[in-house]
Amino acid sequence: MARLAQARLPAALAMALLLAGCGRSVTSGPPPGNLESWAAEVKARPAPPLDPLPVMQQFETFEYAAQALRDPFSEAFTDVSGGSGPRPDPNRPKQTLEQFPLDSMDMVGTIGRGPGLTALVMAPDKVTYRVHPGVYMGQSDGRVTAVYEDRIELVELVPDGAGGWLERPASVALQDQ
Repeated sequence: MARLAQARLPAALAMALLLAGCGRSVTSGPPPGNLESWAAEVKARPAPPLDPLPVMQQFETFEYAAQALRDPFSEAFTDVSGGSGPRPDPNRPKQTLEQFPLDSMDMVGTIGRGPGLTALVMAPDKVTYRVHPGVYMGQSDGRVTAVYEDRIELVELVPDGAGGWLERPASVALQDQ
């Protein structure tokens, strides 16, 4: 029993101190007059000085005086007639292999011999198509000119940037197994 009393005594003292501390903080605050005088004193202090504004850089002015020059966006710089070179036929119906980029197609083999050689091309839709000279493939109006055992050669029409068209050779090589 004595041990139980000895164990309760420190717990009771700790509880009494806690309650005394709580009571003191609630009842013993600064009097309202001190708080108001402190706030008035803080408001009366002079404000710290502000940093000076940064010095603005002076920029040299530029006057645009090119009204008398040619307009770079006028038709004077481009040949709107397009010249007399190769051009894509807008009335030609598009073929199936023209919907895929040329670099997305793979040559997977050939059928036949000699001038009747036909290439087998695997398109991105995983369908194998037969290709022979005269067929169009790729998105740049590429026309097949020759089929060989190891490659397909074609000629693409690409814009030259001045309203005309240029022929560009291209090829699709046999895919290595």
